[in-house]
Amino acid sequence: MYELARRMTARALSERRVGPISTPIEPRPTPGLDPITRVLSGAIEHMPHGVLVFSQSGTVLAANRRSSAIFGYAPGELLDQPMERLLPETSRPVRTGGGKLQSERHTSTLTIEEPPTGIRKDGEAVPLEIGFSVVSEGESSYLVASVTDITERLDLEAGLTAAREEIVGFQRLVGELIESLLGAEGATLDGAVTEGLSRVAAVLHLDMAAVWQTSADGSTAIPTHFWVRQPVPRPLDSISTASIPWVVSRLKDGEPALFSKIDDIPYVLDRELLDRTGTTSGAMFPLPVPGRAGQQLRALCFGSMNGLDWSGALVEQLQLVAAVIGQALSRRHVESALRSALNEVDELNAEMGSEIAHLRGETRRTSDSNSIVLESPAIKHAFKQVESVAPMPATVLLLGETGSGKEVFAQAIHDLSPRRHRTMVKVNCAAIPSALIESELFGRERGAYTGAISRQMGRFEVANQSTLFLDEIGELPVDIQVKLLRALQHRVFERLGSHQSIKVDVRIIAATNKNLEKAVEDKTFREDLYYRLNVFPVVVPPLRERADDIPGLVWAFIDEFSRAFGKPIESIAKESMREMQSYHWPGNVRELRNVIERAVIVSTGRHLHVSLPRTSPQVAPASMALADLEVAHIRAVLEGTNWRVRGAGGAAERLGLKPTTLESRMAKLGIRRAR
Repeated sequence: MYELARRMTARALSERRVGPISTPIEPRPTPGLDPITRVLSGAIEHMPHGVLVFSQSGTVLAANRRSSAIFGYAPGELLDQPMERLLPETSRPVRTGGGKLQSERHTSTLTIEEPPTGIRKDGEAVPLEIGFSVVSEGESSYLVASVTDITERLDLEAGLTAAREEIVGFQRLVGELIESLLGAEGATLDGAVTEGLSRVAAVLHLDMAAVWQTSADGSTAIPTHFWVRQPVPRPLDSISTASIPWVVSRLKDGEPALFSKIDDIPYVLDRELLDRTGTTSGAMFPLPVPGRAGQQLRALCFGSMNGLDWSGALVEQLQLVAAVIGQALSRRHVESALRSALNEVDELNAEMGSEIAHLRGETRRTSDSNSIVLESPAIKHAFKQVESVAPMPATVLLLGETGSGKEVFAQAIHDLSPRRHRTMVKVNCAAIPSALIESELFGRERGAYTGAISRQMGRFEVANQSTLFLDEIGELPVDIQVKLLRALQHRVFERLGSHQSIKVDVRIIAATNKNLEKAVEDKTFREDLYYRLNVFPVVVPPLRERADDIPGLVWAFIDEFSRAFGKPIESIAKESMREMQSYHWPGNVRELRNVIERAVIVSTGRHLHVSLPRTSPQVAPASMALADLEVAHIRAVLEGTNWRVRGAGGAAERLGLKPTTLESRMAKLGIRRAR
């Protein structure tokens, strides 16, 4: 483009060889050259960007139509305009000390480092993108400038930046809302919800936000939390649900009720009521009402007085807010129910007047067969996460050391979920041979392999409409991880030996004591499967971080084993309790349970004494040979991990070796656990 301008300018100026040009270039007819000159002149005149030709003194000699439009001049008005008037920022870099254009050879290209700004006829600045070419013809030099108005591009970039910042800002707001609601309890939760409504409405430019809940019989809707932008009137104190039949029917079906204008509502009664309140557009999202029966409804409502188009992106954002607030309100109900249960236990303890009953009353139970003692801050934080995610169908990844109680947490999530009426299906991925794990998970058809004499349903199929707990997920073979990933993504799988797809509705809870991020780096665990599982991670704290929970756990285990063995235990030695609270518990809750079981077995009275495991002193090897030292060191590490090779805290991890490498070294050195 610059070359066309250069050639045309050089050709035209060489033909004229006169003083400053005052009109657009019109080359003199020359046999053989006139058509080329006319084509070049016409092309430059109709270019989509501006072309300016400056004389050696810096005045405009020629300009095309687009140049005149960019600088706001009528055709022909740009002629003789000084460069300083049009391009004040670029006139200095392209001049020499004498104020003349300079070129070492016939042509030279000049560049400007900073984006320049032009000045229109009315004095307004216009952002430009400029390219220069200096043309030398004889002793004269001319400057050809290609000028593009980039105002629209800058506006578009600014708009995109603002949109990105708005999305990031809303995501940050949702994160802050989750954090504030997660830490709020009791009366402070209401204030946190109202504050969250005001912030969301302000960011999305809405006029009203409220949470409504119907009475027990479902006849009246009453606002429990609300925020309005002044001078918008506050919501009605109560509304008869009979006056909003369309809204009620949508919420009962679990669907949002959206309308951009009153006429979008198909029911007359709804239109009349909303018209009286001044709401011209609105969105209502259903919220769960845990533990409630009958016709009760709860909804999160947003309204605008100016009319609003509820786009898909906006609805998705508001649905996310509804899910967060719904979780928080549901969690309060669960906490209230647990608090009521605790009050009842405390009343019974007061009536009994027994120190033992008082100690046992400190245990909070989530089910008859599985208990979680909630006294230490670490376990309270973990259980709050459980309460938040349990009502949702999201995948949960439980992380923690061996014996810390991950299976108990998985059962608690299932028991607090809507799937609690069906039995949770459990799979220990480390306990099933690699050759059988696929058929165990997905089932098999008769004749799928040698010995498959009948059809077998897999655990995914058995867990339909329930929860599937995949324990020790980090031990799953890599080839099975691929098939598991597809089942997690689409809830679709095929039995072994069959090509027919089976679709199930299964909630997945996975658990591991391995560092899956390191396993992903080591290529022993698929990265895509890790991110599919790591939707909602919950870290189950080790027992050494839960010293306050040990008394409650001890009495829970004493109850269990005293009933099983027929040995009533009424008290426990204070020294034993102090020692148990200061012990480091490498085996966590499982080790504590085993210690209590052993103590109850050997007890001879109603007062229990507990003997903790003692680490045997290290004996230096008689030989100082390198192989003997290696054997002694590996044995010492294995003894410290109770001969556990794999997993977090296992011997392989402590030695900095892969489990397979350590097992090979043990076989080569003849290291075996004594029977």
